[in-house]
Amino acid sequence: MPRNSILLSFVGLLVLAAQGVRAQGNAGAGAPPPAVDPKAVAIMKAACDTLSAAPTMSFTAVDTYERAARNGQPLYYLVKSDVTLQRPDKLRVMKIGDGIPDEFYYDGKQVMAYVPSQNVVAVADAPPNIDDMLDAAWNFAEISYPFTDVLVSKPCDLLNGGDLKSAFYVGQSKVAGGVTTDIIALALDDVRGELWIGADDHLPRMIRTDYPYEPAHSRYETEFSNWRLGDPVDPSTFSSAKAAAANRIAFQPPSAAEGPAREPLVVRKSLATKRGTP
Repeated sequence: MPRNSILLSFVGLLVLAAQGVRAQGNAGAGAPPPAVDPKAVAIMKAACDTLSAAPTMSFTAVDTYERAARNGQPLYYLVKSDVTLQRPDKLRVMKIGDGIPDEFYYDGKQVMAYVPSQNVVAVADAPPNIDDMLDAAWNFAEISYPFTDVLVSKPCDLLNGGDLKSAFYVGQSKVAGGVTTDIIALALDDVRGELWIGADDHLPRMIRTDYPYEPAHSRYETEFSNWRLGDPVDPSTFSSAKAAAANRIAFQPPSAAEGPAREPLVVRKSLATKRGTP
Protein backbone atom coordinates (compact mmCIF):
# COMPACT_ATOMS: atom_id res chain seq x y z
CA MET A 1 0.00 0.00 0.00
CA PRO A 2 1.39 3.48 -0.85
CA ARG A 3 2.56 5.48 2.13
CA ASN A 4 -0.11 8.14 1.53
CA SER A 5 -2.84 5.47 1.66
CA ILE A 6 -1.53 4.19 4.98
CA LEU A 7 -1.47 7.73 6.36
CA LEU A 8 -5.00 8.47 5.17
CA SER A 9 -6.25 5.20 6.66
CA PHE A 10 -4.61 6.07 9.97
CA VAL A 11 -6.18 9.54 9.95
CA GLY A 12 -9.55 7.98 9.19
CA LEU A 13 -9.23 5.66 12.15
CA LEU A 14 -8.37 8.61 14.40
CA VAL A 15 -11.48 10.45 13.22
CA LEU A 16 -13.70 7.43 13.88
CA ALA A 17 -12.17 6.95 17.29
CA ALA A 18 -12.76 10.61 18.15
CA GLN A 19 -16.36 10.36 17.04
CA GLY A 20 -16.87 7.32 19.24
CA VAL A 21 -15.34 9.07 22.23
CA ARG A 22 -17.57 12.13 21.70
CA ALA A 23 -20.69 9.97 21.35
CA GLN A 24 -20.00 8.14 24.60
CA GLY A 25 -19.09 11.37 26.35
CA ASN A 26 -22.35 13.03 25.32
CA ALA A 27 -24.36 10.00 26.39
CA GLY A 28 -22.83 10.10 29.85
CA ALA A 29 -23.18 13.90 30.31
CA GLY A 30 -19.98 13.96 32.31
CA ALA A 31 -20.86 10.95 34.47
CA PRO A 32 -19.13 7.58 34.02
CA PRO A 33 -21.26 5.22 31.93
CA PRO A 34 -22.70 2.14 33.61
CA ALA A 35 -20.57 -0.99 33.42
CA VAL A 36 -23.50 -2.79 31.78
CA ASP A 37 -25.38 -0.48 29.40
CA PRO A 38 -29.09 -1.42 29.17
CA LYS A 39 -29.11 -0.47 25.46
CA ALA A 40 -26.35 -2.97 24.68
CA VAL A 41 -28.12 -5.65 26.69
CA ALA A 42 -31.41 -4.96 24.87
CA ILE A 43 -29.72 -5.32 21.46
CA MET A 44 -28.08 -8.58 22.52
CA LYS A 45 -31.33 -9.91 23.95
CA ALA A 46 -33.24 -9.11 20.76
CA ALA A 47 -30.68 -11.10 18.78
CA CYS A 48 -30.86 -14.01 21.22
CA ASP A 49 -34.67 -14.06 21.11
CA THR A 50 -34.64 -14.04 17.29
CA LEU A 51 -32.22 -16.95 17.11
CA SER A 52 -33.79 -19.09 19.83
CA ALA A 53 -37.31 -18.63 18.41
CA ALA A 54 -36.34 -19.86 14.93
CA PRO A 55 -37.46 -23.49 14.44
CA THR A 56 -35.00 -23.81 11.56
CA MET A 57 -32.15 -21.68 10.30
CA SER A 58 -29.28 -21.75 7.87
CA PHE A 59 -26.35 -19.44 7.31
CA THR A 60 -22.82 -19.23 5.98
CA ALA A 61 -20.00 -18.53 8.43
CA VAL A 62 -16.50 -17.38 7.49
CA ASP A 63 -14.15 -17.75 10.45
CA THR A 64 -10.82 -15.99 10.64
CA TYR A 65 -8.34 -17.05 13.28
CA GLU A 66 -4.80 -16.01 14.08
CA ARG A 67 -1.80 -18.24 14.64
CA ALA A 68 1.85 -17.30 15.00
CA ALA A 69 4.34 -18.46 12.37
CA ARG A 70 7.71 -19.91 13.35
CA ASN A 71 9.22 -16.45 13.20
CA GLY A 72 6.49 -15.02 15.42
CA GLN A 73 4.66 -13.22 12.61
CA PRO A 74 0.87 -13.48 12.99
CA LEU A 75 -0.76 -15.48 10.20
CA TYR A 76 -4.48 -15.47 9.48
CA TYR A 77 -6.46 -18.52 8.38
CA LEU A 78 -10.00 -18.63 7.01
CA VAL A 79 -12.58 -21.40 7.29
CA LYS A 80 -15.92 -21.24 5.46
CA SER A 81 -18.88 -23.36 6.56
CA ASP A 82 -22.49 -23.78 5.46
CA VAL A 83 -24.70 -24.49 8.47
CA THR A 84 -28.25 -25.84 8.70
CA LEU A 85 -30.10 -26.35 11.99
CA GLN A 86 -33.50 -27.60 13.05
CA ARG A 87 -34.41 -27.25 16.69
CA PRO A 88 -34.17 -29.07 18.97
CA ASP A 89 -32.15 -31.97 17.60
CA LYS A 90 -30.81 -31.57 14.04
CA LEU A 91 -27.59 -29.99 12.76
CA ARG A 92 -25.42 -30.11 9.66
CA VAL A 93 -22.12 -28.28 9.20
CA MET A 94 -20.43 -28.45 5.81
CA LYS A 95 -16.89 -27.07 5.88
CA ILE A 96 -16.15 -26.12 2.28
CA GLY A 97 -12.77 -24.40 2.70
CA ASP A 98 -10.06 -23.58 3.50
CA GLY A 99 -8.27 -26.72 4.63
CA ILE A 100 -9.64 -30.21 4.04
CA PRO A 101 -13.42 -30.09 3.48
CA ASP A 102 -15.43 -32.11 5.97
CA GLU A 103 -19.04 -32.72 6.88
CA PHE A 104 -20.73 -33.00 10.27
CA TYR A 105 -24.20 -34.53 10.71
CA TYR A 106 -26.40 -34.80 13.78
CA ASP A 107 -29.84 -36.40 13.49
CA GLY A 108 -30.90 -36.43 17.13
CA LYS A 109 -29.41 -39.85 17.80
CA GLN A 110 -25.92 -39.96 16.31
CA VAL A 111 -23.20 -37.65 15.11
CA MET A 112 -21.10 -38.35 12.02
CA ALA A 113 -17.90 -36.54 11.08
CA TYR A 114 -17.07 -37.34 7.45
CA VAL A 115 -14.01 -36.47 5.34
CA PRO A 116 -14.99 -37.11 1.69
CA SER A 117 -11.47 -36.81 0.28
CA GLN A 118 -10.29 -39.68 2.50
CA ASN A 119 -13.63 -41.54 2.57
CA VAL A 120 -13.51 -41.93 6.34
CA VAL A 121 -16.18 -41.27 8.92
CA ALA A 122 -16.38 -41.28 12.71
CA VAL A 123 -19.75 -42.12 14.26
CA ALA A 124 -20.92 -41.85 17.86
CA ASP A 125 -24.16 -41.91 19.80
CA ALA A 126 -25.24 -38.44 20.90
CA PRO A 127 -27.69 -36.84 23.35
CA PRO A 128 -31.19 -35.95 22.07
CA ASN A 129 -30.75 -32.16 21.82
CA ILE A 130 -28.28 -29.77 20.22
CA ASP A 131 -27.03 -28.18 23.45
CA ASP A 132 -26.05 -31.47 25.06
CA MET A 133 -24.73 -32.82 21.76
CA LEU A 134 -22.33 -29.89 21.47
CA ASP A 135 -21.02 -30.62 24.96
CA ALA A 136 -20.65 -34.32 24.14
CA ALA A 137 -18.88 -33.60 20.84
CA TRP A 138 -16.35 -31.48 22.70
CA ASN A 139 -15.83 -34.14 25.36
CA PHE A 140 -15.14 -37.06 23.01
CA ALA A 141 -13.47 -35.32 20.08
CA GLU A 142 -12.84 -31.64 20.94
CA ILE A 143 -15.28 -30.69 18.19
CA SER A 144 -16.55 -27.15 18.55
CA TYR A 145 -17.47 -24.29 16.25
CA PRO A 146 -16.82 -20.57 16.53
CA PHE A 147 -20.49 -19.97 15.73
CA THR A 148 -21.72 -22.11 18.64
CA ASP A 149 -23.25 -18.97 20.14
CA VAL A 150 -26.02 -18.94 17.52
CA LEU A 151 -26.70 -22.70 17.69
CA VAL A 152 -27.56 -23.13 21.36
CA SER A 153 -31.13 -22.87 22.62
CA LYS A 154 -30.38 -20.01 25.03
CA PRO A 155 -27.72 -17.77 23.47
CA CYS A 156 -28.15 -15.10 26.15
CA ASP A 157 -27.23 -17.23 29.14
CA LEU A 158 -24.13 -15.06 29.58
CA LEU A 159 -26.38 -12.10 30.45
CA ASN A 160 -27.88 -13.97 33.38
CA GLY A 161 -24.67 -15.05 35.11
CA GLY A 162 -21.96 -13.22 36.97
CA ASP A 163 -19.40 -13.47 34.17
CA LEU A 164 -20.57 -10.35 32.33
CA LYS A 165 -18.30 -7.51 33.44
CA SER A 166 -19.19 -4.78 30.95
CA ALA A 167 -21.42 -4.10 27.97
CA PHE A 168 -21.75 -0.90 25.99
CA TYR A 169 -23.13 0.42 22.73
CA VAL A 170 -20.49 1.46 20.19
CA GLY A 171 -22.57 2.84 17.32
CA GLN A 172 -23.86 1.76 13.91
CA SER A 173 -22.27 0.43 10.74
CA LYS A 174 -23.53 -0.05 7.19
CA VAL A 175 -20.60 -2.24 6.14
CA ALA A 176 -20.87 -5.57 7.99
CA GLY A 177 -23.21 -7.88 6.11
CA GLY A 178 -24.30 -5.08 3.77
CA VAL A 179 -27.02 -3.95 6.20
CA THR A 180 -27.29 -1.42 9.01
CA THR A 181 -25.96 -3.01 12.18
CA ASP A 182 -25.79 -1.99 15.82
CA ILE A 183 -22.34 -2.53 17.30
CA ILE A 184 -22.00 -3.59 20.92
CA ALA A 185 -19.02 -4.63 23.02
CA LEU A 186 -19.11 -7.21 25.80
CA ALA A 187 -16.47 -8.29 28.30
CA LEU A 188 -16.58 -11.44 30.39
CA ASP A 189 -14.05 -12.79 32.87
CA ASP A 190 -11.66 -14.15 30.26
CA VAL A 191 -13.03 -13.18 26.84
CA ARG A 192 -14.04 -9.91 25.18
CA GLY A 193 -16.31 -9.59 22.18
CA GLU A 194 -17.51 -7.02 19.69
CA LEU A 195 -20.72 -7.84 17.84
CA TRP A 196 -22.34 -6.35 14.73
CA ILE A 197 -26.08 -7.14 14.92
CA GLY A 198 -28.67 -6.27 12.27
CA ALA A 199 -30.63 -3.22 13.40
CA ASP A 200 -33.83 -4.46 11.71
CA ASP A 201 -33.59 -8.26 11.66
CA HIS A 202 -31.54 -8.67 14.89
CA LEU A 203 -29.27 -11.25 13.27
CA PRO A 204 -25.52 -11.38 13.96
CA ARG A 205 -23.44 -10.21 11.02
CA MET A 206 -19.99 -10.32 12.58
CA ILE A 207 -18.43 -11.28 15.91
CA ARG A 208 -14.85 -10.52 16.94
CA THR A 209 -13.32 -11.90 20.11
CA ASP A 210 -10.03 -11.78 21.93
CA TYR A 211 -8.67 -13.44 25.04
CA PRO A 212 -6.67 -11.09 27.30
CA TYR A 213 -5.18 -13.94 29.33
CA GLU A 214 -4.28 -16.17 26.39
CA PRO A 215 -0.47 -16.20 26.00
CA ALA A 216 -0.64 -15.49 22.26
CA HIS A 217 -3.37 -12.82 22.62
CA SER A 218 -4.89 -14.17 19.40
CA ARG A 219 -7.93 -12.61 17.79
CA TYR A 220 -10.84 -14.41 16.18
CA GLU A 221 -13.60 -13.28 13.84
CA THR A 222 -16.76 -14.85 12.44
CA GLU A 223 -18.69 -13.20 9.62
CA PHE A 224 -22.26 -14.39 8.94
CA SER A 225 -24.19 -14.24 5.67
CA ASN A 226 -27.04 -15.96 3.77
CA TRP A 227 -29.33 -16.05 6.80
CA ARG A 228 -32.59 -17.98 6.35
CA LEU A 229 -34.91 -18.50 9.31
CA GLY A 230 -38.01 -20.67 9.49
CA ASP A 231 -37.69 -22.29 6.05
CA PRO A 232 -38.75 -25.95 5.71
CA VAL A 233 -35.77 -28.34 5.71
CA ASP A 234 -35.71 -31.72 4.01
CA PRO A 235 -35.14 -34.43 6.66
CA SER A 236 -32.42 -35.97 4.49
CA THR A 237 -30.32 -32.85 5.10
CA PHE A 238 -29.14 -34.24 8.43
CA SER A 239 -27.81 -37.56 7.18
CA SER A 240 -25.63 -38.84 4.36
CA ALA A 241 -25.63 -42.24 2.70
CA LYS A 242 -22.06 -41.66 1.48
CA ALA A 243 -20.89 -40.82 4.96
CA ALA A 244 -22.63 -43.84 6.47
CA ALA A 245 -20.93 -46.12 3.92
CA ALA A 246 -17.42 -44.68 4.39
CA ASN A 247 -14.61 -46.42 6.23
CA ARG A 248 -15.18 -46.17 9.96
CA ILE A 249 -12.57 -44.64 12.25
CA ALA A 250 -12.75 -43.75 15.91
CA PHE A 251 -13.31 -40.20 17.10
CA GLN A 252 -10.04 -38.77 18.37
CA PRO A 253 -9.32 -35.34 19.82
CA PRO A 254 -6.86 -33.34 17.71
CA SER A 255 -4.65 -32.92 20.80
CA ALA A 256 -4.17 -36.69 20.87
CA ALA A 257 -3.02 -36.95 17.25
CA GLU A 258 0.62 -37.80 16.62
CA GLY A 259 2.85 -36.34 13.95
CA PRO A 260 2.73 -32.83 12.42
CA ALA A 261 0.41 -30.29 13.94
CA ARG A 262 -3.10 -30.48 12.56
CA GLU A 263 -5.47 -27.69 11.70
CA PRO A 264 -7.31 -26.89 14.95
CA LEU A 265 -10.94 -27.93 15.10
CA VAL A 266 -11.59 -25.35 17.78
CA VAL A 267 -11.20 -21.98 16.12
CA ARG A 268 -12.65 -19.70 18.75
CA LYS A 269 -13.95 -20.31 22.22
CA SER A 270 -17.64 -19.48 22.25
CA LEU A 271 -18.40 -16.04 23.65
CA ALA A 272 -21.74 -17.04 25.19
CA THR A 273 -21.22 -20.63 26.21
CA LYS A 274 -17.42 -20.65 26.48
CA ARG A 275 -17.02 -24.25 25.38
CA GLY A 276 -13.50 -25.50 24.88
CA THR A 277 -10.37 -23.41 24.52
CA PRO A 278 -9.15 -21.29 21.61
